[in-house]
Amino acid sequence: MKIYEKGIKWLFDRVMALIGLLLIWPVLLVIALLVRIKMPDGSPFFRQMRVGKDGKLFTCYKFRSMNVGHGGNSVSMAGEARITPLGAKLRKYKLDELPELWDVLIGNMSFVGPRPDVPGYADRLQGADRIILTLRPGITGPATLKYRREEQLLASVDDPVTYNDTIIYPDKVRINRYYAEHYSFWKDIQMIICTVLGKHMLYNKERI
Repeated sequence: MKIYEKGIKWLFDRVMALIGLLLIWPVLLVIALLVRIKMPDGSPFFRQMRVGKDGKLFTCYKFRSMNVGHGGNSVSMAGEARITPLGAKLRKYKLDELPELWDVLIGNMSFVGPRPDVPGYADRLQGADRIILTLRPGITGPATLKYRREEQLLASVDDPVTYNDTIIYPDKVRINRYYAEHYSFWKDIQMIICTVLGKHMLYNKERI
């Protein structure tokens, strides 16, 4: 990514995140209250350490969609008992990820980029694939668009963890590496629009 592209992306992220938070703060408040009412056993917010730019850890914020103390693994599937009814709706429409606008505003994340991994997955990156760690994690991105129904896909296989680790994760690495090596601000804008509208697009000659 060229220096001027980094500057444009940095400025776009900060300005749009601030505008977004100012516009949707009533929505954030309503969702927080609903989570607190429907899931009173914990905080409305879910906090988890994720791997950010240059491999540095940061605290990622989402609205809580699971029961407290569920004890599950980091691979989520549709229909899991640990996901509450309200949580399922938040996850379906990606409303649980709205607090990540704060992470974008303070510089931990970007609107577009690879999803922030939990520690353990980013450690597997080797050689040229480690270029992915030079990017800020994104709310959306090419791999996110391709696997927008990831939870449903994992729920349909016999061994979700193995399928994720051997099929989905390596494919995400491939896509995210291409994104890092062929960055385009205008593709970022297209991905944001497709995310909001639930549309597909062509990227590196594949439909995502």
